Amino acid sequence: MIAPVIRPETPADEEAIRNVTMLAFAGRPYSDGTEHLIIERLRDAGALSLSLVAEMNGKIAGHVTFSVVMIDGRDQGWHGLGPISVLPEFQKQGIGSALIHDGLARIHAMGAKGCALEGSPVYYRRFGFMSYPQLFYEGAPAPEYFMAFPFYEDVPAGKAEFHKAFYGVP
Repeated sequence: MIAPVIRPETPADEEAIRNVTMLAFAGRPYSDGTEHLIIERLRDAGALSLSLVAEMNGKIAGHVTFSVVMIDGRDQGWHGLGPISVLPEFQKQGIGSALIHDGLARIHAMGAKGCALEGSPVYYRRFGFMSYPQLFYEGAPAPEYFMAFPFYEDVPAGKAEFHKAFYGVP
């Protein structure tokens, strides 16, 4: 397999990111079909800590965003991963994994203390994400679906909240 080229998004990528996201989430039981709007609201609010695309043969095949996660109403240096998407024809080829590894390395280098997400424990545990009882997200369908990956030993205690763009607010 050819490794994807991973790079920060540019304004010229916005339409391709929208399409990748819509196609990747289409028909998924856990999707409400608004993931592309979350990305656009994060971008419009200037709330993207990091937005990466994965190119295969010059075509954008995947995308991931990171944005600040508030814990007990304060920025404690934690970021949230997501949405992440890969075009259906490129899934199961390691592109999502490459985006996650690259993105985690970049936000760590930017000074982040850790990363959190809501998602499948089966999928995200392989990257080192785990549930921590002291750090919770009220929107998760069950506690094990909210996971964190600390870059240092400390995992904060408290209620995590993603940017308001995740809740439909511009």
